[in-house]
Amino acid sequence: MPLSNNPPLARDLSELFHRAFRSFRQSWSRQLVPFDLTPHQFRALHSLARSTADPGMPEGLRLKDVAERLHIAARSATEVIDHLEAKGLVSRCADPVDRRATLVTLTEAGRTLTDQVQVARRDHTQFFFGRLDAQERAELARILGKLGDSTEH
Repeated sequence: MPLSNNPPLARDLSELFHRAFRSFRQSWSRQLVPFDLTPHQFRALHSLARSTADPGMPEGLRLKDVAERLHIAARSATEVIDHLEAKGLVSRCADPVDRRATLVTLTEAGRTLTDQVQVARRDHTQFFFGRLDAQERAELARILGKLGDSTEH
C-alpha cells in the first residue's frame, strides 16, 4: 500500500499513542509481579525514595502528598500505604512539625526493593524501546518532551 502524504488525523495519533502507552504499562505491570508490587505501590515507593533524596526536604511524605503525587484519592493512597506497610516496606510516624499529621517513610527493606525495581525498570525501558534505533529514540524523546512541556490544553 503506498504511503500517503496526508498527516494522520488527530484521533489516529491519539489512538496510536494510547495503544503504545497501554502496551508499555501492561508490560511494566508484568515486570512488577516478581516483586509483589502493583504499579501504584511502586509509584508510591518511588515517590518516597525521591522525597528522601532531596536534602532540603524532611524525610517522608504525608498521606495527602502521596495521593497528590500518585494522582489518586486520599482514601486510595491510604490503601496503597496500608499494603506497603503490611509488607514491611514503609512505616508511619507522627510528623514532627504537625503531630496531628502522619508521615510515611521507606524502611530499609523498602529502599532495597525500590533500588532493585529501579534496575528492572531501566532494563524494561531499554528492552521496550530497543525496537527503535538510536535516531528514532532521540526523535521520540524530542517529541514527547515537547508534548510534555505543553501548557496548552
